[in-house]
Order: sequence, then C-alpha cells, then structure tokens
Amino acid sequence: MLTAFHQEALRTFTERVRQITDAQWNHSTPCAEWSVRDLVNHLAGEQLWAPLLLSGLTIDQVGDRFDGDVLGPDPVLRWERVAAEAAAAFSAPGVRAGEVHLSYGTRSAVHYLQEMADDLVVHSWDLGRAIEVRTPIPPSLVTSILARYEPRKEELAKPPYFRPALLISDSAPAEARMAALFGRDPNWAAR
Repeated sequence: MLTAFHQEALRTFTERVRQITDAQWNHSTPCAEWSVRDLVNHLAGEQLWAPLLLSGLTIDQVGDRFDGDVLGPDPVLRWERVAAEAAAAFSAPGVRAGEVHLSYGTRSAVHYLQEMADDLVVHSWDLGRAIEVRTPIPPSLVTSILARYEPRKEELAKPPYFRPALLISDSAPAEARMAALFGRDPNWAAR
C-alpha cells in the first residue's frame, strides 16, 4: 500500500516535470528560495540518496556527493532516471523491513518511504503552481497527507520543518488546505 502511494507520488511529480518548458526552469516557486530547477534538483537529490541509505550507508558515508546541481544538461531525463532508481530501491525485496540512518536519527525504511512520498506530494503542488499546471493531485494522496499532518500542525511549524500553517477554512478544497498546512499561500501564482 505504502509502496503504491510512493509510486503514485513519483508519477504525479514526474508528470509535472515533463510539462516544464525551457523558459520555466528559472521561474519562482512557492518555496521562495527555489526556482523550478532548484525545486526539481532538491527532489532529484533526495531520490539519489534513497538507494544508498536503503543499502545501509549513513549520511556521513554518502557525504556531499549530491550537493550542488544533480540535474545536468537534460533535467527531465535525469529526473526520470533518478526517480526510477529510487522506486526500484524502495521496491526491492525485504528493504522495507530494514532501517535507514537519516540526519535526525535511525528510522524504519517504512518511515523513510512515507517521508519521501509525502515530500513528493507537497512539492507536486509547488511545481504545478510554478509552471501553471492545475491538474489536480490525486485526491487519495492529498487526503492521506491531510490525515497525517493536520493533527501535527503545531509541531510542523517549529524549525527545522516548515513555515507555520496559514489559516484556511475547513471547507476549502483539500489541495488548498494541504498547501496552507505547509505554510504555502493556496492562491500563490507564478509571477
């Protein structure tokens, strides 16, 4: 079930990456410090870490090999490759029974998989806004995020997590509530 959630999150983000035009790579995103390329680079770097961490390496052992630009001259093709490698690593037999050494401690591989999938969903919203793609994120992904994180709203507002949640009506669309939960303006538009 969780593997399917991760794969759907990867597909959703990948669909948006494939829609980025050459002119949009430098556009701003709801993540104020990142351009579209920076955002995709961030997610690509995370995917590159996955096979190594799942194999038992620690953060220190991986070191700085994924610092800087990991997208190269063909960012779409590079994204597709690293996404496929991460999906394969998470789907390998027995891997979800293991543990991974993350920057904040040792966690189960299942916890890590959920964290990676959740990050993909939230950043799919960011990327869609930045490139003006309004294709809805699959509702099952959004409602799953809301169910996990709305009860933790106060905890998430503390560093190093996210900006404080924005006030929004409980009757607002689910994607808007998800964006606001992670400190994003649901009305954010590419500038």
